[in-house]
Amino acid sequence: MSDTGRQSLSDKAEAKLKPDSEKSTTEHFGDMLKGKSDSAASTAQPQSEKSYSQKIGDTFSGNSNNDQPSLTQKAKNAMGMGDN
Repeated sequence: MSDTGRQSLSDKAEAKLKPDSEKSTTEHFGDMLKGKSDSAASTAQPQSEKSYSQKIGDTFSGNSNNDQPSLTQKAKNAMGMGDN
């Protein structure tokens, strides 16, 4: 199961396992968009709010933010409005 707004682990696996030579141009484009969207969602979502399965999926796909603050928190911190 994936977190809201995130690509499921089975969808990621399916996209990786299907050879590029068997994918249409539309599939290539879709995979690229889904990958970028999922990566952005991974970065935006704090590690502490991710489900266990999403943390594992991010680790294997390289989308882990390693307990870094969310983009919103980074912006607040930059403007001096953060908790830190």
